[in-house]
Amino acid sequence: MKVLVTGANGHLGTVLTKALSHRGDEVTAFIMPGENINEIYPYSNHILYGNVLDLHSLIIAFRGIDVVFHTAGIIDISSSRKMKRLMKSVNIGGVENVIKACKEAKVKRLVYTSSVHAIKEEEGKSNISETTNFNPKCIKGSYAKTKAVATKLILDATKEGLDAVVVHPAGIIGPEDYGMSHMGNIFYKFLTGSLKAYTSGGYNFVDVRDVVKGMLLAQEKGKCGECYILSGEYHSIKELLHILKDVTKTTRHLVWIPHWLAYICSPLALLYYKIRKMKPLFTPYSLTTLMSNSNYSYKKAALALGYAPTSFKVTIEDTIKWCTLHYHLPKEKKEKRKRG
Repeated sequence: MKVLVTGANGHLGTVLTKALSHRGDEVTAFIMPGENINEIYPYSNHILYGNVLDLHSLIIAFRGIDVVFHTAGIIDISSSRKMKRLMKSVNIGGVENVIKACKEAKVKRLVYTSSVHAIKEEEGKSNISETTNFNPKCIKGSYAKTKAVATKLILDATKEGLDAVVVHPAGIIGPEDYGMSHMGNIFYKFLTGSLKAYTSGGYNFVDVRDVVKGMLLAQEKGKCGECYILSGEYHSIKELLHILKDVTKTTRHLVWIPHWLAYICSPLALLYYKIRKMKPLFTPYSLTTLMSNSNYSYKKAALALGYAPTSFKVTIEDTIKWCTLHYHLPKEKKEKRKRG
């Protein structure tokens, strides 16, 4: 089967590209010009440089392709005006172009990577399930709004003849995070001892390898026009840190900061990270997310596709092993991890 992955060198894209290659598919990696291809090169039959904002480049890339996996997108928690514009352009405009290119090139199936954030939050701790009503006015956060709009575009296109399925991953973590995502940055800071504090709240985390398995299942078994939540387990930040300490055999003490205080200080922290040109660990938006309902149910994906997530602790163990080998940790930190 001839498949194409947009954003093939991202965290999800990298793991997906490798899985498709191992499945025996002829894989085309579609990435931005100048981006690193070291990790996907051995697993890609073809590497095409282009931009999802360039419709012509997409049409050329999609010709002769059976299935397109659209993972390219912008994730940002800073809420800066610049990033808001970029997210709107790529996450919405890019999807519009992907839809047009799929129709023009007569692609047999599109698997679109949305997000659980595109789904309206349920009050309290009620389980959150799939929906067909994607209204950005009911969604919090710029990123989430763009994914809601884009998901609606996909579903509308299926009513006009496009064969597409949608997956909604929860908070992706796991090995092979070469670009050091937000969670990868937190793991890195924990391993180096530079993570000094934490706050209340938690999130629903899912192994990147489980998301890839879910995407392949959705491509094979998913019904056109259907959405599938690919979630894992909810864990508080405190529980996450406890597991990290257990896995790494460390006993360091982290200071707990009340959520209200962290939220008040977050704009100043965001300014500090901006001045230092560093990735922010926490922002007003991310702190709000930590206190929101993230009880996302993968029941539909389990029943319809056979989706089954990995144990959270196994994911953390594998992630820490990978980070220790691939991130530039101080020498003594690496040796300590190995002895542990």
